[in-house]
Amino acid sequence: MARRSRAREVALQVLYQDDLNPQHHPADDEQFVAARLQSAELVEFATSLIAGVRRNRGELDDLLAQTADHWSLERMAATDRNVLRLGAFEIKYSDTPGRVAINEAVELAKRFGTRQSAQFVNGILDRLLAEREKP
Repeated sequence: MARRSRAREVALQVLYQDDLNPQHHPADDEQFVAARLQSAELVEFATSLIAGVRRNRGELDDLLAQTADHWSLERMAATDRNVLRLGAFEIKYSDTPGRVAINEAVELAKRFGTRQSAQFVNGILDRLLAEREKP
């Protein structure tokens, strides 16, 4: 597994925890990330993804709700919802190329989601990228 892919995986696990257990203490996340990623560079990357999604969660959720026709975020599986947040954050706010962000999100969906998750994530993020790239 590529190093940055591993950092995204750890970031997803933290975001999933945020989603399902909002009472947990964010300081615990630092230890979790550091224990799973041995490289300071990867810890920094994962931490920046986590912080970015947390900081922009409301906007990302609104954007995903608009993009995902006939799907509310509450109806989505928690794993898919958090993969989408992570992918949307990378598309909108990071220097990661859009196609790379989508491919990484699809791989996370394949690994942690259901059989349909990869197609679902790909469709929504592809539409989001297309909207972003419109002149």
